[in-house]
Amino acid sequence: MNDHHTPVLVGAGQVSERLGDPGYRGRSPVELAAAAAALALAGVDPRAVDTIAAVRQFEISTPQAVAPLGRSDNLPRSVARRVGADPARAILDVTGGQSPQHLVTELAASIAAGESRAALVVGAEAISTIAHLMRSPDRPDFTEHAPGGLDDRGYGLDGLVDAELARHGLTSAAAQYALFENARRARLGQTRDEYALGMGALFAPFTRVAAANPHAAAPTERTAEELVTVSERNRVIADPYPRYVVAREKVNQGAAVLLMSVAKARELGVPAGRWVYVHGHADVRDQDILARPDLSRGPASALAVTDALAQAGATPSDVAAADLYSCFPVAVTNITDAVPLTCPLTLTGGLPFFGGPGNAYSLHAIAEAVAFCRAHPGDLALVGANGGLLSKYSVGLYATTPAPWTEQSDLQGQVDAWPKVAVATEADGPATIETYTVRYSRDGRRTGIVLARLDDGRRFAATADPALLTTGEPVGARVHATSTATGNTVR
Repeated sequence: MNDHHTPVLVGAGQVSERLGDPGYRGRSPVELAAAAAALALAGVDPRAVDTIAAVRQFEISTPQAVAPLGRSDNLPRSVARRVGADPARAILDVTGGQSPQHLVTELAASIAAGESRAALVVGAEAISTIAHLMRSPDRPDFTEHAPGGLDDRGYGLDGLVDAELARHGLTSAAAQYALFENARRARLGQTRDEYALGMGALFAPFTRVAAANPHAAAPTERTAEELVTVSERNRVIADPYPRYVVAREKVNQGAAVLLMSVAKARELGVPAGRWVYVHGHADVRDQDILARPDLSRGPASALAVTDALAQAGATPSDVAAADLYSCFPVAVTNITDAVPLTCPLTLTGGLPFFGGPGNAYSLHAIAEAVAFCRAHPGDLALVGANGGLLSKYSVGLYATTPAPWTEQSDLQGQVDAWPKVAVATEADGPATIETYTVRYSRDGRRTGIVLARLDDGRRFAATADPALLTTGEPVGARVHATSTATGNTVR
């Protein structure tokens, strides 16, 4: 297979730093991204890059976000300037953890179509450094101007933010994902203790990978019991999540990957032993959470994995290594419940242990997949990148074995045709709880939140007395809903 437009990944780089470590420099997000880009470009003339795309930083991911130490007004071109590149095109992608894999897929397609010959994807966060430097009397200024065109795609918050959930106190990712988790526990018929140990057993192997990863923010191996035993250090954030099993955002990490056509790789003398091909890919957006018939699943994500495997002519057992987005346990089990993978499920150590650098986590996963494929020629590696509330999912399958570029089927058309649940913004009358969580504040306050169905089938969000939700089995319980000017309540 010698198609000169076939896209290949030829470079990958990762950098990190932890407060207090020898050599800690307090680098800005741009500096971290540029350092990773330089590693990805090793041995390649940066002037060959015609497209650079950046994952959107957390501090510019929502209208309310702020950059307390300042930021670049053109992140991709700030990075390009530092590494000596002057690409014709610069992209700043939308918000969401799907972004890294989505960008790799998009740029690979551009290369396959002959629209690009060499493209660089970068992403970084310095959340830990910024929080640390905000307490310093000598705060640096990370503000910079980078001239040149920018395809800024905006926030892209559809599927990531739900106003009706937010109106009832579901504003944190932990509280939102807890709804899926508790619905899944009820579907499996497990007690709270049984399910907690299952979450710990899922993530204990992740801690072993993180402990061996020099870029991990929390390189400590823990047992399943340690991960889910509540303590002062491991406080409950939202039922059923103690802190150890949720994504860790206070990190300083950057990553980059370099793609080019086979023809360009040959022209630049990139050894074929460094080439990693895209064997399958998929991008899809699920239904909004309140519209999904089954709140214990995000079925579009599993559909994306299945379709990517079909493109590659592979089965789940053919996957030798995977990195499934792991912001919370259910983001992993949502895939493994439907796709029987037999390989390890993380290459980095996962978001709670490796760290969750904003929207850019899966760029590190792709960099690790490139390294794995080079170390295991012919073996297949899978990266699953998740955004929103199990909302947007992007999948990539990688191997050193040559493979032609293929287009995915119309997955979005399938998902859009699925049946939807009607939603009630004002709920009054008898209802049945479908799922729930209790949100815990640092000061000890608790907020109970449920999703429930009225007897006419409409679904609604509501607040509830936490005492109703902390004993027995709330899922399936009969309640009475009352609408108020500020939202719905149940008793």
